[in-house]
Amino acid sequence: MKADKKQPHHHDEAGDDKHSHHEHHGSDHDKHSHHDHHAMMIRDFKKRFWVSLVLTVPILALSEMIQQWFGFELAFQGDKYILFGLSTLLFFYGGWPFLKGLAEEIKDRNPGMMTLIAVAITVAYAYSSAVVFGLEGMDFFWELATLILVMLLGHWIEMKSVMGASRSLELLVKMMPAEAHLLDGEQIKEVKVSDLKKGDLILVKASEKIPADGTIVEGESHLDESMISGESKPVSKSKGDEVIGGAVNGNHSLKVKVEKTGEESYLNKVIGLVEEAQKAKSKTQNLANLAARWLTFIALGAGTLTLLVWISLGKPWDFALERMVTVMVISCPHALGLAIPLVVAISTSVSAGKGLLIRNRTAFENSRKITALVFDKTGTLTEGNFGVSRFESLTDDLTEDQLLAHTASLEQESEHPIAMGIVKKAKEKELEFQPVKKFEALTGKGIQGEMDGKKWKVVSPGYLEENNISIPEKSQGNEAETIVFVIRDKDLVGFVALSDKIREDSLPAINLLREKGMKMFMATGDNEKTAKAVSDELKLDGYYSGVLPDEKVDIVKKLQKEGYFVAMTGDGVNDAPALAQADVGIAVGSGTDVAAETADIILVNSSPKDIAKLILFGRATYQKMIQNLIWATGYNAVALPLATGFIPGLVISPAIGAVFMSFSTIIVAANAQLLKRSMT
Repeated sequence: MKADKKQPHHHDEAGDDKHSHHEHHGSDHDKHSHHDHHAMMIRDFKKRFWVSLVLTVPILALSEMIQQWFGFELAFQGDKYILFGLSTLLFFYGGWPFLKGLAEEIKDRNPGMMTLIAVAITVAYAYSSAVVFGLEGMDFFWELATLILVMLLGHWIEMKSVMGASRSLELLVKMMPAEAHLLDGEQIKEVKVSDLKKGDLILVKASEKIPADGTIVEGESHLDESMISGESKPVSKSKGDEVIGGAVNGNHSLKVKVEKTGEESYLNKVIGLVEEAQKAKSKTQNLANLAARWLTFIALGAGTLTLLVWISLGKPWDFALERMVTVMVISCPHALGLAIPLVVAISTSVSAGKGLLIRNRTAFENSRKITALVFDKTGTLTEGNFGVSRFESLTDDLTEDQLLAHTASLEQESEHPIAMGIVKKAKEKELEFQPVKKFEALTGKGIQGEMDGKKWKVVSPGYLEENNISIPEKSQGNEAETIVFVIRDKDLVGFVALSDKIREDSLPAINLLREKGMKMFMATGDNEKTAKAVSDELKLDGYYSGVLPDEKVDIVKKLQKEGYFVAMTGDGVNDAPALAQADVGIAVGSGTDVAAETADIILVNSSPKDIAKLILFGRATYQKMIQNLIWATGYNAVALPLATGFIPGLVISPAIGAVFMSFSTIIVAANAQLLKRSMT
């Protein structure tokens, strides 16, 4: 969630809080989101590329060197001024993104790719222009043109590939409904959530999202807060209880008094945590930029040195200058512009096909370094819904399915989450429901009713204890289960156990990651018993239960302090700050959009085993990048010393430089394609 960075988050003196996140609901802000900005930039690069291509053709045709090379002659009165004119257009139009990038990188004191390209094209342009207007030497307009062209292509490819996996960052706010039902006496008014004030009374209907933090004044219901707090079981709420904006109401309507709106709300605090962590993270640099930064220093250093040496050896100024320019222009390899973008484009598209969406390049490059993983439990290691894990009949005249059918028939009347889980299971198994008479709820203990002439009850373990019925051994499962017992007339005839089931692929994934030498931890908003049961079953290295979002961030920070390179996976709003804090944030696709937007990588299929894929994939991609950097810069290692002209009898002519350059660019492109092989 990127808020407007320029606007401080505080109320203006006049008290008009115009920058609150809250006004962003449905405001124009959403429409011109990060995503649109990205799309505009891609269109811009694309347009600049095609225009530059059109300009490059005549520039090459008019360049003396290209003519010598292909053995044709194209000379007429004033041809060099036309060449100069076209190149000037190209330099300012095609080169603009790089010149602008240079200014930004220098301002951030973080020279990288843009600086390197900008230095090379500026030197080439300035020198070649001087040659047109009388300086002795040969122009480099062809080099300027091809360099701009290849670099624009590289940036366009790269942005397109990253764009495919990135969506707008305004989703956190969208978790809140846009409208609320305001109670005004007997009337219900539809108002914008952003217009709610503290103390307003609102009606929240069944299955709606709670529009603001508040307290229940009337009604009781079960709220699904799993996306916000991570508690897997729906939470029972009644008069006097607090509710969090963004939670989903169960089957009963509630009247809620608004306590916090906008800036103070729980969700906005989470937004704040996320922003802080993201700012800290965006400072890291990716591989291509690091390489470019060094090449910039080398280019400037070698260029200056060449000039000084030749001058001190008493060579004429124009000779020394030409050598310096050759060195500086050559040191920005065309291949570098494509070396990494091509690998990124291929790895991004191959991964997307395998269910991994990469939103942050640097984090993906770093996924090979992960040493510790922190998993959220609900929805990541587990399926995230409360369902029947097992059921058993304890009497011979009742099959398992009959037991489930009778239980579900009775539970159909109830709206408790346990009831819903049981009914869902019976429907999945296509069991036949029985008609129920005299249904009633036994407060806090269960339910009862009559079916086929007998009295049936579905009750809690507490009811058995009170009525001195011994709890059968068989029913004592793991701590994460909730168990209900079925009584027919006076006899205990069976039980049904429910839990948030562990995903089938969680254990194999954890084992695979452990073989790779990683430490696994789990952090969950769920209770200690449930957390321990899941942790024991998956043999994790440790777990944290009952944690709040800011505590998840602390867990990640603590592991980072201990020297681990931490990946965090989660699916809820409560995971967003920790996903932003982690070195690599991995969101599970089945979860909220918010988690997905904060994460660096999204697992579309929500399968933990994709995390193992991701790490292997990150390693393969990184190796390809390194290989390509070696090819791209290796050409320099040869060409640079030759370009200085210091080696007697070996002075590289710009023409041969151009051949080398095309060659290294082709190798890099071909090598990137090989990545597809290593990933299948």
